Amino acid sequence: MPTKKVLTLGMAKKLVAAAEAEAKKRGATVVIAVVDDGGQLILLERLDDTQVASVEVAIGKARTAAIFRRPSKVFEDQVKNGRVAALALPGATPLQGGIPITVEGKVIGAIGASGNSPQEDEEIALAGAAVTASAVQEEGR
Repeated sequence: MPTKKVLTLGMAKKLVAAAEAEAKKRGATVVIAVVDDGGQLILLERLDDTQVASVEVAIGKARTAAIFRRPSKVFEDQVKNGRVAALALPGATPLQGGIPITVEGKVIGAIGASGNSPQEDEEIALAGAAVTASAVQEEGR
């Protein structure tokens, strides 16, 4: 019977902690969202003094990365390059800052950050995604 790796709440907490540490190192105010492979919210953290609008944007970036299995920046780049049809993709938030979480080559979820520049949002999300391997290893103990 096939088995499927899943992004647990415990793993999501580790990803958010790493992203939060990166945000604080930069003095950034962001919302960090982690979703499962279907784009459903697992964990949301809004750092103090982060604009309210960033909540839905962070979730949208993460959802985009999860359901399309690629960074949300791909869709922002398409729009910038004139492929405005990317704006009509169901469930897509074509803004930089959403990163898929992969284990053994399979997307198990995604992390998104919103509140600062697009590049900074993505770097904060990448810091969270970078701890995936250790989070999976700890989860397996």
